[in-house]
Amino acid sequence: MSFWIHSFIEVFKGLPYTLLITCGAFLLSIILGTMTALFQIKRIPVLHQLTTVYNSFMRSTPLIVQLFVFYYGTPAFIMWLNQVFKTSLNPDSVHPLTIAFIAFSLHATAYLSETIKSGFYAVDDAQVEAGLTVGLSQRDLYRRIIIPQAFMYALPNIENQFIMLLKGTSLAFAIQIPEIIANSHLVANEGYRFIEVYSIAALLYWAIAIIIEAIFKKVALTKGRFLYAN
Repeated sequence: MSFWIHSFIEVFKGLPYTLLITCGAFLLSIILGTMTALFQIKRIPVLHQLTTVYNSFMRSTPLIVQLFVFYYGTPAFIMWLNQVFKTSLNPDSVHPLTIAFIAFSLHATAYLSETIKSGFYAVDDAQVEAGLTVGLSQRDLYRRIIIPQAFMYALPNIENQFIMLLKGTSLAFAIQIPEIIANSHLVANEGYRFIEVYSIAALLYWAIAIIIEAIFKKVALTKGRFLYAN
């Protein structure tokens, strides 16, 4: 019993890092995803093409590769800046947590962009026309009618992306962040009881996912009754 308690406590210590990366990256990617979705819907020259290429690249390459590119590429980029612009920046000054936050945010942005874009397309054109008829500006039209409904239509897929992002943060151990999986590795290697320790980690991820599902269900029921019958 003491082994289970000790293992749970040690694995649980990685939870703040997992939640920090997940929630922080999710919030930033929601903002960036909405912007890139609008670039594509509005077909803004240059930005539309750039976001299309960006989404394709980020969705087609492994997350672990993107993580390593940022992890090893950031110090190299800083050294290049020092050489070209004669600055004296410290290549080791960027914390791995910052790198993980940026990498996971940019990765999730590509998926959320497509998800949110589908939500925009689901909004009834008649409501847009009605908004224009009563004299709403483009800004008010998007703020009051289009964006709220688009997010409610996209909510189930946004929830899925949130949970996928949560699971994806398990790769952060590869860049020395002491999140859930990193701590699980350490505890499992101590007593060579890998199945037990990783089972604890799996149950912890499951518990977090259940909480996320409950939160999104509550939002759907309170804010989007017109879309959800159950």
